[in-house]
Amino acid sequence: MRSCVQEFRNESDEALVLRAQRGETAATEELLLRYKNAVRARARKFFLQGGETDDLVQEGMIGLLTAIGAFDPSAGKRFKNFAYLCVTRRIYDALRAAGRQNSSFGDVDPDTVESGGSPEEFLLDDESAKEIQSKLMKVLSDFEFRVMTMYLDGMSYAEISDATGKEIKSIDNALARAKRKLIGYLK
Repeated sequence: MRSCVQEFRNESDEALVLRAQRGETAATEELLLRYKNAVRARARKFFLQGGETDDLVQEGMIGLLTAIGAFDPSAGKRFKNFAYLCVTRRIYDALRAAGRQNSSFGDVDPDTVESGGSPEEFLLDDESAKEIQSKLMKVLSDFEFRVMTMYLDGMSYAEISDATGKEIKSIDNALARAKRKLIGYLK
């Protein structure tokens, strides 16, 4: 799928959207690749708030596909902004639906979550990065800290597993422990 990079390297997002809307699958694939990490980052903002990241990433990608199909290039707007809005709304909708079906999402109110409202960014507003790192290292084990840092940097479970030499189940367990500890620390 990444073979289309050369063909689309100099194309703007808006030009790719036009091509995608005309049915060029490769243009759609390129847009999905370009925005994949942004969707993942947006979904991860809900990691400590009860959201299952993989499910939210899938919902965000559906929102991105919706944005590709619905974007109107003649309106003079940037696709990036429209895509971000569609992805965010789709994730919020999924959280609302999950809140009705699963009590673990009961405390999540997507309407009150602001962009830049993750626990990591909240802490950055109040303290320096070194102070945060020092406090997190006291709360988390070395392994949990490394795994959490890699995860928040956008690495997948498989990538973290490769980087640490640990099984994916160990990565999952470390993230679950870190999540519990951080929630307790932030309360």
